Amino acid sequence: MTVLFGIKNCDTVRKARRWLEQHDIAFTFHDVRSDGLTQAQVAKWIDALGWEVVLNKRSTSWKTIDAPRRENLDADSVNALLVELPTLIKRPVLEYDGAVYVGFKADTYNSIFAVSN
Repeated sequence: MTVLFGIKNCDTVRKARRWLEQHDIAFTFHDVRSDGLTQAQVAKWIDALGWEVVLNKRSTSWKTIDAPRRENLDADSVNALLVELPTLIKRPVLEYDGAVYVGFKADTYNSIFAVSN
């Protein structure tokens, strides 16, 4: 099962969704803002990629977090923070064939899904 996690109004998520649709790849879209996330789900991504990869420090939400909380993050506290503020997750997150990927680049998706141009 292929699941794409993100938020509906994110341009990068839109590009990923469009790419999947154009290549006739069945997927489920999970809006992290409206559908929410569990700590187990976020822990899976952190275990697979590392919390530094999953956390988007360029997000506008990042600037709203007080400095002491930002400076004292670790894998456990990041998990709780990402569940609380899912817009801090780098987008999109793709789960496919037991693996987890973050971000969207057409070349990467071509490789993941063995699509030739």
